[in-house]
Amino acid sequence: MKIFISADMEGISGVAANQQLKTVQEYERFRRLMTEDVNAAIAGAYDGGAAEVVVADGHGNMSNILIESLDQRARLVSGNNRVMCQLEGLDHSFDGIMFVGHHGREGGSDTAVISHTLAGVCVEEMKVNGKVVGETEMNAYVAGDFDVPPLFISGDEAYVKEVKETFPDIESAITKKGVDRFAAELIHPEIARHAIREGAKTAVEKAADFKTAVMPGPVTFEITFKGSQQAKMTTTLPTVEQIAPKKIHFTCKDMITGYKQMWGCVIIAITATNGVMGSVNA
Repeated sequence: MKIFISADMEGISGVAANQQLKTVQEYERFRRLMTEDVNAAIAGAYDGGAAEVVVADGHGNMSNILIESLDQRARLVSGNNRVMCQLEGLDHSFDGIMFVGHHGREGGSDTAVISHTLAGVCVEEMKVNGKVVGETEMNAYVAGDFDVPPLFISGDEAYVKEVKETFPDIESAITKKGVDRFAAELIHPEIARHAIREGAKTAVEKAADFKTAVMPGPVTFEITFKGSQQAKMTTTLPTVEQIAPKKIHFTCKDMITGYKQMWGCVIIAITATNGVMGSVNA
């Protein structure tokens, strides 16, 4: 049994406000909390019968998890130059995927803590074949192309509810209850980690019962950006069409190919936010 864990930071135990992940002193504190939540999921996976676990750090610069504090049984994908973003390292050899510390989508519930979709600076809404998706749903559909089913999620209450609208049978652990996008009613991290470990254990024990999340090709992505300059610059990719001042779409043969192109568009849009090469003089 081989398990893939995609880890994010906004949904981990203890996080309530964006500044906690940005100021130096607080960020170092929450890196430790993120690592411990991931450790709980790793332990649960092994409790449930896993023989191998790979973790992909998927927050921000994707280099947050402290390798020296990570469960020694797991391997870690770290660093930010990745073609497959939060799914780097995933392939057909895995038996299930877990999403630890993830969060609600941009424009979803008003009590989803630090909600956004991939890049809050640029993405307003993401649709796949007409369905609005957050990061977890989109990643799960990509995993489906690898025949890897989604098993488990952890994050705030609104996030869990959101994902269960698409995947009602997925195992879950609630780490907090959102009050606002930047406020939450927290539980002690040890209590959250116990729930994560138990949920991950149950998920792996039941892995054979879960179905893959299939989005049949061809796959059309429709992305609404927050600025027209972001949408415009993605059309440097010849397959991308701008269909409104802030909106683009493109079609690919399958989810994996579409995901890569989507990520390329997001990278371009982030760069275009304040003008491409605006600070370069040579």
